Amino acid sequence: MYADLIIENIGTLVTIGDGKEPVRGSQMNEINIIKDGYLAIKDGKFLTVGEGKIDPSFIGENTVIKDAMGLTVTPGLIDPHTHLVHGGSRENEFEKKLNGVPYMDILNAGGGILSTVNSTKNATFDELYNKAKKSLDIMLSYGVTTIEAKSGYGLDRETELKQLEVTKKLNEDHPIDLISTYLGAHAMPPEYKNNREIFINQIIDSLPEIKEKNLAEFCDVFCEEGVFSIEETRKILLEAKKLGFKLKIHADEIVTLGGAELAAELGAFSADHLMATSEQGMIDMAKKGVIADILPTTSFNLNKEYAKAKMMIEKGVAVALSTDYNPGSSPTENLQLAMQLGSLKLRMTPKEVITAVTINSAFSIDRGLEIGSITPGKKADFVIFDTPNLEYIMYHFGINHTKDVYKNGIQVVRDGKII
Repeated sequence: MYADLIIENIGTLVTIGDGKEPVRGSQMNEINIIKDGYLAIKDGKFLTVGEGKIDPSFIGENTVIKDAMGLTVTPGLIDPHTHLVHGGSRENEFEKKLNGVPYMDILNAGGGILSTVNSTKNATFDELYNKAKKSLDIMLSYGVTTIEAKSGYGLDRETELKQLEVTKKLNEDHPIDLISTYLGAHAMPPEYKNNREIFINQIIDSLPEIKEKNLAEFCDVFCEEGVFSIEETRKILLEAKKLGFKLKIHADEIVTLGGAELAAELGAFSADHLMATSEQGMIDMAKKGVIADILPTTSFNLNKEYAKAKMMIEKGVAVALSTDYNPGSSPTENLQLAMQLGSLKLRMTPKEVITAVTINSAFSIDRGLEIGSITPGKKADFVIFDTPNLEYIMYHFGINHTKDVYKNGIQVVRDGKII
């Protein structure tokens, strides 16, 4: 079978492995890397990969051959936790935070998440679409080929649906694939503070419509002290699971509440944040195959403690990394920064980091059999980094190392610029 495209002279080809399951524990540091490699693509999927020169039998009259010039190639990066679609920004709170003004004071003055909720409610579909598209373009230029995108800045039916509909349209239009998550339980609106059950029931009542319109694949809840309790989270997610939603949980970000244990109990695909997760929570996640989605850019921006990634890896948990892109706690689309913080702050090795943002992120959004590794039969999503090896991406921090990006075998970024 002739290849449509061959990339040869790859200095470091990070294939990850067979890509059939998440990579856990010490195996995160034992991924497959080929020196002086090649890859071949047919009909938008990887056809073959190997070391040295490709067999001439793959080369036909119409085969395009490109020289990677000894650079580094990895699977397309995957950002499995973003709050992509939202209105406004919150730089007006920046100096207040620097001066130590407590978040609750900012919130009570109409700032914080309530500011973003109001901006999102007031934004038109087109305004939300154009703002999110700009962010997607930035992500793509950094080598990201798939993301997860949550709602959660409406806190009412109409605005949540608007966010999800924008996500659906962007998925149709943009090279990046978007996996949609309904996060109606992102915060408790002030008007329901004394009527929590009414708001929770409204969230549950909205689930059938979202499912029927195919607006979200996952359901998520911000399970945290002062937000949604373990019992409230369980109630919402059990109802979502009955309707066929896959589950995620914002868990143990600030307080050791038991969100990780709940994620294991409910069979969630991932538990996210986890800065305050207990050792038992890690053990439960490892046992039940829940992926730990760690968000180091959030800890960096808030100047808070980082999640114990190395302990999770030692316990046999599959770890993923994400930006948590949002206008409040992590206003960055730069997944390479999250990778660099993964090494510099979480002490993850470069191999562990690239595993976290490829195959493990893929499985955390239930796409592990389609993307996340350079494996024959998987979608040909890959990045050519302008680096001599994998380690250099994490070592030389603060810049964009992306040279070229391919999505389904088609080049979408050339020399760092979107085509």
